[in-house]
Formats: sequence, C-alpha cells, structure tokens
Amino acid sequence: MLLNGDCPESLKKEEGAAEPPRENGLDEAEPGEETTGQEVIVIQDTGFSVKILAPGIEPFSLQVSPQEMVQEIHQVLMDREDTCHRTCFSLHLDGNMLDHFSELRSVEGLQEGSVLRVVEEPYTVREARIHVRHVRDLLKSLDPSDAFNGVDCNSLSFLSVFTDGDLGDSGKRKKGLEMDPIDCTPPEYILPGSRERPLCPLQPQNRDWKPLQCLKVLTMSGWNPPPGNRKMHGDLMYLFVITAEDRQVSITASTRGFYLNQSTAYHFNPKPASPRFLSHSLVELLNQISPTFKKNFAALQKKRVQRHPFERIATPFQVYSWTAPQAEHAMDCVRAEDAYTSRLGYEEHIPGQTRDWNEELQTTRELPRKNLPERLLRERAIFKVHSDFTAAATRGAMAVIDGNVMAINPSEDTKMQMFIWNNIFFSLGFDVRDHYKDFGGDVAAYVAPTNDLNGVRTYNAVDVEGLYTLGTVVVDYRGYRVTAQSIIPGILERDQEQSVVYGSIDFGKTVVSHPRYLELLERTSRPLKILRHRVLNDRDEEVELCSSVECKGIIGNDGRHYILDLLRTFPPDLNFLPVPGEVLPEECTRAGFPRAHRHKLCCLRQELVDAFVEHRYLLFMKLAALQLMQQKASKMEIPPSLENGDPPSSESKPKDPPAPEVGSEEEGSSASGLAKVKELAETIASDDGTDPRSREVIRNACKAVGSISSTAFDVRFNPDIFSPGVRFPESCQEEVRNQKQLLKDAAAFLLSCQIPGLVKDFADHAVLPMDGATLAEVMRQRGINMRYLGKVLDLVLRSPARDQLDHIYKIGIGELITRSAKHIFKTYLQGVELSGLSAAISHFLNCFLSSYPNPVAHLPADELVSKKRNRRRRNRPPGAADNTAWAVMTPQELWKNICQEAKNYFDFSLECETVDQAVETYGLQKITLLREISLKTGIQILLKEYSFDSRHKPAFTEEDVLNIFPVVKHVNPKASDAFHFFQSGQAKVQQGFLKEGCELINEALNLFNNVYGAMHVEICACLRLLARLHYIMGDYAEALSNQQKAVLMSERVMGIEHPNTIQEYMHLALYCFASSQLSTALSLLYRARYLTLLVFGEDHPEMALLDNNIGLVLHGVMECDLSLRFLENALAVSTKYHGPKSLKVALSHHLVARVYESKAEFRSALQHEKEGYTIYKTQLGEDHEKTKESSEYLKCLTQQAVALQRTMNEIYRNGSSANIPPLKFTAPSMASVLEQLNVINGILFIPLSQKDLENLKAEVARRHQLQEASGNRDKAEEPMATEPEPAGASEDAASQPAAAKDPPSLSLQG
Repeated sequence: MLLNGDCPESLKKEEGAAEPPRENGLDEAEPGEETTGQEVIVIQDTGFSVKILAPGIEPFSLQVSPQEMVQEIHQVLMDREDTCHRTCFSLHLDGNMLDHFSELRSVEGLQEGSVLRVVEEPYTVREARIHVRHVRDLLKSLDPSDAFNGVDCNSLSFLSVFTDGDLGDSGKRKKGLEMDPIDCTPPEYILPGSRERPLCPLQPQNRDWKPLQCLKVLTMSGWNPPPGNRKMHGDLMYLFVITAEDRQVSITASTRGFYLNQSTAYHFNPKPASPRFLSHSLVELLNQISPTFKKNFAALQKKRVQRHPFERIATPFQVYSWTAPQAEHAMDCVRAEDAYTSRLGYEEHIPGQTRDWNEELQTTRELPRKNLPERLLRERAIFKVHSDFTAAATRGAMAVIDGNVMAINPSEDTKMQMFIWNNIFFSLGFDVRDHYKDFGGDVAAYVAPTNDLNGVRTYNAVDVEGLYTLGTVVVDYRGYRVTAQSIIPGILERDQEQSVVYGSIDFGKTVVSHPRYLELLERTSRPLKILRHRVLNDRDEEVELCSSVECKGIIGNDGRHYILDLLRTFPPDLNFLPVPGEVLPEECTRAGFPRAHRHKLCCLRQELVDAFVEHRYLLFMKLAALQLMQQKASKMEIPPSLENGDPPSSESKPKDPPAPEVGSEEEGSSASGLAKVKELAETIASDDGTDPRSREVIRNACKAVGSISSTAFDVRFNPDIFSPGVRFPESCQEEVRNQKQLLKDAAAFLLSCQIPGLVKDFADHAVLPMDGATLAEVMRQRGINMRYLGKVLDLVLRSPARDQLDHIYKIGIGELITRSAKHIFKTYLQGVELSGLSAAISHFLNCFLSSYPNPVAHLPADELVSKKRNRRRRNRPPGAADNTAWAVMTPQELWKNICQEAKNYFDFSLECETVDQAVETYGLQKITLLREISLKTGIQILLKEYSFDSRHKPAFTEEDVLNIFPVVKHVNPKASDAFHFFQSGQAKVQQGFLKEGCELINEALNLFNNVYGAMHVEICACLRLLARLHYIMGDYAEALSNQQKAVLMSERVMGIEHPNTIQEYMHLALYCFASSQLSTALSLLYRARYLTLLVFGEDHPEMALLDNNIGLVLHGVMECDLSLRFLENALAVSTKYHGPKSLKVALSHHLVARVYESKAEFRSALQHEKEGYTIYKTQLGEDHEKTKESSEYLKCLTQQAVALQRTMNEIYRNGSSANIPPLKFTAPSMASVLEQLNVINGILFIPLSQKDLENLKAEVARRHQLQEASGNRDKAEEPMATEPEPAGASEDAASQPAAAKDPPSLSLQG
C-alpha cells in the first residue's frame, strides 16, 4: 500500500534554504506542471535505432534511447533468444570499442542506423564464472523453485494459467471463436454455499514448470582450480557435465573459450579431447556434443522469451510464499557455490568485494536535487541502494541466527552478542546491560527497533540536507528480532561516551547538545511537529534539544552528522502509559484508560499526530471565525498573523491519512464552517496587521487550541514529556503543563474521533479490508495503533450497524487471535534448536488449528545422545537452546494462553477454549487462520489438503513444514516527483479531464519506472488507473494490456492472494469481457472468487460485487441456472450489508429478474422487479428515471407473462393442433450485459452537454477553493487504499441530478 506504514511526510519537496516550503495540496498541481513541463522534456530524448552485427546470426536492428548506457545494450543481447548465450563481448562502432559505462549520447558518431559489431572478448576467471552462471540461469529460466524458496527476488505469478498465455495477442486471434459454446461450470468449491476450502488450487501447476531437461548435471569439477602449469596454458576452471544421453564429459574454460578435455572423475588429463572443438560459448559447445541439449535448449529459450517480462523481472524486495508444492532438490553448481561464499547483492560486478553500505547510503543522499533529472537520478540511486541493503541485511540476519557468523564479543552471553558481517552491524532484540530496565526490559528492547525504524523512515522522508540516518532493517526470524544497521565510520574505534555530541546515552541523566545539530533538527521540527525544548542534566544545567533525549548525535570520521536511536521521535501514547497523579480526559477514562502496557515505549503514530493537528487547525479557524463574526459589527479586520506560523496542515504535507475525520459531531456544521473559514483566510491575507482587536481574536484562538505561539497557529509536541528520568527546568513549568494537556487531548482524540470515524467508514463501506493486513493498514492510515484493535472491536460490537460490520468483526477477531498466537509462537520458537524446528512448528500448528485433541510432538531422534555434548558449549548460536519444553504444549494450554494474551494485550475477552469453538463462535475459517499465522511468522507449509477437523489424526506432520522465512521491515524510499504527477493526474481525472489526466498519469508511470525499475506497488496503482481510463475512453486493447501488467505486478509484488490482487483480477475480467473474451473473463472471476473464499470466506460485501459480475457473464452466455445461483447469493449478501432498502439491493433484484425473464419464469421475474421498484420509489420518488425504468420493465414483463399464459391456454384448449407462435427466449445482447457490468463496477459514461460541463467545471473550481481553505482536508484518496466500493457510488451518482453531487463519480470510481 502506498502508505505501507510509511510516514505521510514522505512526499515532501526538499526544503532547502533556496525554496520556501510550498503548500503541497492538490492545488499545487497546476504550478507544478508548469515548472516540470520543460524539465520533463529533458528526460524523454527521442530514441533511435542501431543495427547489431553478431557472429553467426543475421544482423538485426534495435531501438535505443540516448540516456541508456552501453551496458544496457549488453543486457538486451544477453536476454534475446538468438544472442542469449553470449556474455563476454564488447560492442564496436567503426572499429572503436565502446565503454561499458558511458551513456549512448556521449558516444561520438552514434546515430540513427549506426552499425554496432559484437566482438568476442577473451575470458578471465570472473568472466568465465559469469558465463556459467548465466547459462545456468537460462537453463532454469522457467523453473519456479527460486520463487518458492524466496531467493534472488523471484516471486510467483499465476495469471498466465488462467489466460492461456498473453492476452494482447490472443485477444485478436480468439475474437471469432469466442462465441462457440464454452464450458462455464466452475469447480464445486467455487459455487455459492460450498463449505470446502481447498488449498491446492492456490498454486495451480503451470504447464511450463515441467522443465525440458537439457542436461542432467552441470557442476564445477573437483579438479579446480587449475594447477600452475595449466594456468600458464590459459586454463581458468574445469566443469563437469552429464548430458541427457548419459555421456559424462569434462570441460575446460580457457581464456579463448570452452573445449572438452580428457579428464575423468578420478584421472586428471587436461589435454583436449575429440571432437577438438573450441567454442566461445558454452552453449554452442554443448549443442555440438548433445543433440537433446540442442533441441531442448532452443525450445526452452523460445518459451522463455514468450513469457511476459513481468513474470521474470526481479522484484525490488523479496516476497515470500507461505505455501509451496513438494519439489525435488536438484543439483545446482551456482547455488552450491553461493551458499559458501558471502556473495551479496551483486558483489561479482563490484570491484573491492564487500560494499561499504554506509558510504553508499549517505553518498546517494548527497546527490544534487535541483531539477527533475537530478532528482530522478538521486531517487533512483537511493532506492537501488536501499533494496540492495535490505537484501544483504536479511541474508546477514538469517546467518547470524543460524549461527554462521562469529560474534565480535564471543566471550559474552549469547543474548548480548553483536555481529559484524559484510559491513553491516547486527544486534539482537534483548535488553542487554539493563538499558531498558525502566521501560519494560526485554519487551521494550523488542519494540525499540521498530520504533527506531519508524523514526528513520520519518527523518529520511523529511530529507534535510546535512542530517544523516543509518541504513536500518529489522528482521524477525525464528523467534528472534535482529536489527541490522550500517556502520558510522569510526564508531567502532571509540567509546560511545566520547562520540555522542548531542542527546543522552543514559535516558536523560547526562545530556549534551550541539549547535549544528540544533540547527539541523530545527528544520525537521515543523514537519514532524516536534517542539524545541530545554531539559536538565545530572548537574542541573539546562540543555536545549530539538528531539527526544534518547536521540543521539554522533559526528562520524567522515565529518557527517548522524542521528540514531530515534525510537521516541513521536510523543508517548498516554492511554497506555499510566502516570501517577495525572488524570486523563473523560473520553479516556470512560474507555478504561490508562492501561499499563508491557513496555513504556508506546508512541502515537505520525498519522495520528498529523490528523490531530489538522483537527486543531480547523477548530482554530472556527473559533477565530466565530469571534470575527461578533466583531463584524464594528467592521474591523484581522492582521495577517497567520503567515509566520502558516497552518501546519497546509505545509508541505501532501499525503495525510486520507481525509482525516473531524469528529462526527462537527460534520454537520463543517460545510458552513468551511465557507466562513475561507472568508476568514481571505480577510487575514488582505489585512496589514495593525488592528489590536483582531490580534486578540488570534491570541484567544491560539490559546484555546494549545498553540505554542500566540500570534499564529502552531501546534507541536515535546517528545520528552512523561519520559522516565527526564527533568525540566523551573522556568518551563507552564509550557510543560500545556504540553501534558496537549498529549492528553491527543490520546482522547484517538478514542473520540479516530476510532469512531474508522468504524463509521467501515459501516459506510468506504473502506473494505478483506484480511488482517488490509485491516491493519486502514487502521494505521488513521493513526490507530494495533494495540487498539480490542477497542475497535468493542465499538463494532456496540455499533447500531452491527450486522453491516460483520465482516470487520470477523477479520478483527481473526487478527486478534493470530497476533496473540504470534506473540506466543515467538517465545516458543526461541526454545527450539535447529534440528527440531520442523517438528516444533508442526506441533504448534496442530495445537493451534487441528481438532485432534492430543497431538504428540516428535522429538528429534538423536536428542538423548546429543544432550551430554551440548552442555559444555557456552557459545551456541542464539537459536540453539537445548530444551524441549516446546514438546509438552497442548491445544488446551495454547488456547488458554491465546485468550489470556488477547485480554492482556488487546483488552478483549475471547470466548473460546479450542479452535473449534473459536471457529463456531466467530464464524472463522481454519484455512484463513493458517494463512494469517503463516504470513505473520514466515512459516512455509506444503501445498496439500489438510484435514483440520479430523479427530483421529493431527492435521500437520513435520514433513508439512517446508521452511521458515524472515519477516522483514525496512524503509521504502519514495519517488516524490512521480507521485506528484500521479496525484495531479488523479485530480484531473476527478474533474473530468480524462485526456489530460491520462497524459499526467502516463508521465507518472515513466517517472516511477525511472526511479523504481519495472516492479513496484506504486507502478501497479498507476497501471490500474491507466487501464481504467483507457477503458472509459473506449480503448479496450490498451486497457487490457495495462490491466494485465497490473495483475502480474500485484501478484509478484504483493502476493498471489493479496486482496489487492483479487481486485486486479476483477478489473481484468471486466476488460476481457468487453473485448469478447468470455471464457477468459469467467476463469478470472472464478479465480478471484476462489481467492476471496480462501482469504476471508463468502460473507463479505465484496463478494456481492464479485457474484454479480459472475452472474452477469453467465447470463450473457445463457447459463441461467448457474447465473441465478451467483446472483441470488449476491442479493443475499447485499441485503445483509447494505440493508434491504438500499439501491444496491434494488439493482440486485433487477439483475435476478432479468435472468428469470430469460428463463421465461415471469412470475419470479415480476416478484423481484416489484421489490426493486418499491425500493426505487421509496428512495428516489416516483419521478426519478430509475423508478420509471423499473416501472416500464414491469409493464413489459407483465405483457410477456400474459402472452405466455394465452399460449398455454391455447394448448390446453386445442391440444396438439394448437396454433402456437414460437416462444422467444431472449438471450441478452452482449452490449446490455456490458452496460450492467459497467454499472455494478461503478463505471459510468454520462453524456454531458456543453452547458453541463461548464457548470461542472465551475462547481469543481468552487469546491477546490474550499478545499484549499480547509487546509486541504480532502486530499486525493490514497491511490491504493482499498477501493471505495464502486457500485453504490455509481447508483448514488445516477440518482442525483448530474453535476450536483460528487463530480468524481461522473467518470470513474476508485
């Protein structure tokens, strides 16, 4: 998700001294475009084509662009089917060799039509290794094992299984055949009402995976490395190959190429063997000696290049799959070699072997950023280094826990050990040296790294020049939390006390400050709402800080100013921090707060701080406006006092949590309030600041909302308030009192505004989470921490719309149970040694999910033997505790602990003692719980059907646990310019300017690709919107191609069953149907339905939309009975979630009536249409077009029914001689089905007259000004926040006079 827990500040323009902070609402779209207009041209130099001459094949031409590097042409040639077997070559232009790293535009004489010659170069050991690795990659190119094993940023995609290859081409081919009868019956488990939830269809077997075997074995020979005398003959290394025909050969890689030698397994003879054939490419040599290799390798490459590129490009961060089929473990020389070398990222392409991560991370931040091309280059470099660093840190953290890295303090206790590997520093999440004694010990030490990571995210996003943070990655693996950080130059040589020049190393006893740090942090204080404040040190001297005391400043040997330990960047959450003698506001005490939490590091989220300040700003404007109205009598005006403090809400803060709720009680008044606010803002701006009375108005308003300045609105927090051990000077007591009150107000705001606002959004179906992750994300966008989950569920239970919140309640309970289980699992795993890991995990899963009453754990067989030896080893890796306490866990005990954990942590009482009771009481699915716990803990299980409910045998055996992956948290660097284009594009589209919007979004797509490479969640959002726009503008082929990319990308980057992927599948099905690919559309919809059943179950509002889609398509192919099963289910679900009187339900009735009409069952058709008519009449009135349409349709149905009755009577009277007009069973036309599909999916084409358009634009402009005035409250919805459920919106839009309501619904939703 675009937020992804990232700070909303992340799109901040750089606030250099040169550029005053701009307001980054959507209103900036226009100026933004002008400034970037010229810059954009710089990027898009026009491409040209060159001719490539490679040995052994026909010359071909290649399209290139001037800013590509020469090495990118190398990459293209290594990927092309006919040149893919070459790696060691150079490109020559007119006899001159081109430099690998130069840009094409800098090459003299290179122009349209130039001829580039491919020249084979002599090999070195490095080049020979790269060549062998590349050949192995080509042989494995269709093999999904890397994706299942979660290595090298491979991940799964199954779209091609359901579309039979590439949609674009097949669309043109299949058009004629599509109307042939197609088999539409889905498998039993997809039908409405089915109880079974199979797991195997999640990862269907792809036909291409049964790989064509080219060789039996390709491996390094035991004769490596070549002895000295052979080295002097040019031998680089030896390979051993067994061909598919079972011929064993030994191959020499020499500087000139590859040839067979006469060595055998036990006898070394480096002389060339016959045939004496020297080939520059290993593939050509193998072609010579093995006919099977020649045939299969060619076929394999043909298949490889036919796959969609998005199926094979690496993702920026590793995505792990929680299930995998049983795979054979095949020999693989490269994999074996990688396992024993510290190859990280791409060392073999970088001189000097290990990378200096800190230097790379900081240098990329220092790149210039004055214009668009510079910023793109900088963001691209930052993103690349971050994703490489994350991969390296993950690999290192796993090595540390698996015991493969030597500690730097090996003599200390295992929990206290620290590690350095590949220039990354690793520490474990335990409280060593009682650092967190006052904060909750180990529990605090466990959460501190994630808090610190959030701090790093935030400071990175504010991006102040001259202030540096450490590369930070937090990895949870096998029950341990490992923090990986880049290393400050020189930090290891000095003692920490000497190096810290700012902040405190002992939580506030000794505190120091530093003028340069104050100056740098001052620049971050406004966007982060941090108050500059004074504290006392142990000698009672006042020290000035602009961050919390724990934030340390260290000047590295490189002269850079680093800040670290950012775990208290945001103010504490008083609801979870009982302070003796402090009373919380009534809203908090009523909800049972404050509650003691396990640690004292609970902070408010940044989204909450922003929403709170925004809320206060509106309040401030209202108070000022009110007093101003009272003064209006004397015609006095207000000074421009707002300018210096400018509303923080409109500061460079383009991405708030989507439209923060301003408390329901104010909703009514806010419309008129906004108008006044706008007036006030204008008044303030126009005045020159002389009038004392209006200054008074501002002062009063400031005081009322807790602003730190009395002349302007400026709310900031002091992060050290209520911090144990921090003391404030006497002179600041008043300020401290105000700050304490502000914190209490923020805690109350979370409970009285944010949580009710969230529940209201749930009830209105404005957000539609489908699983734990999407629920968590929606909560975090509103600044609600997961520890409030119990409170959210309480509110859902007490809500008047309880039934319409059923899906939220289920997801919430499931999340509560799996999170509690995760907490228990973490400690459980820490006591398991490596040899017992799969047994322990399968035992835990049995206790958690299996109905089998007393599962027995299988201890590893050698347990008794090894006990004695182990006692003596003090320095075991952290994961080697030799206890078997885990084996005695029982289901009863585990569930008791889960309920206890839910009560202690979330303050929610679960009423269940076993998994079966939980499933029964809360309507959960075991398969869903399995998915949630596996994703949260990194377990990978075997893809097979599990009999959870069997009381005779446990569901899991140790063979079913295939792997345990790390769960990784890292910073997500953003592409800010691209995001601005994206937002401006969205704004244009919502104003109805589709063409301009489309251009802007295409531009955004280019910029995203420039920064992120080809795969990224934000690119996915871009593609989806582009597809939608093309569809609305009638370009179905383009819509199809963009949406296909969006689906593939969503599968690869977010996961094959992520709710977002399900959405993408539904969109793609619609575009397929519009392109007359009915069978494809159906199989895509069936896939989406299967995934929804697996991830949540049947009873979800989204299921109504899905079933309406399926029902309509089936009706289109006249599968009426099947169609009715889906449409009637949709009707039931809509009725439950939207109430029997909603317009959605009316539409549902109408769809069902149409199918009954096709079946000539007019009585049922009439019954349903009457229901629909009644709803339209009561909701919209007699004269509304919908009501009229419905009444027309009723008349038509009645006539048909009468005609049918006449015919029947005729038959009864006259028997077989009756003169019967043939009955017309009307199949609906494809156009009418498509029209209905567009309606339910919220896509409306409304023909507007010119006058309507003018009115619309004026209305939009007016709303726009309002938006600006209200501090840009209605920011464009996050492009990837769960899509608003389109159908409702579309009907509401249709039920309003055209331009009166929401302009957005004119063109598209979502």
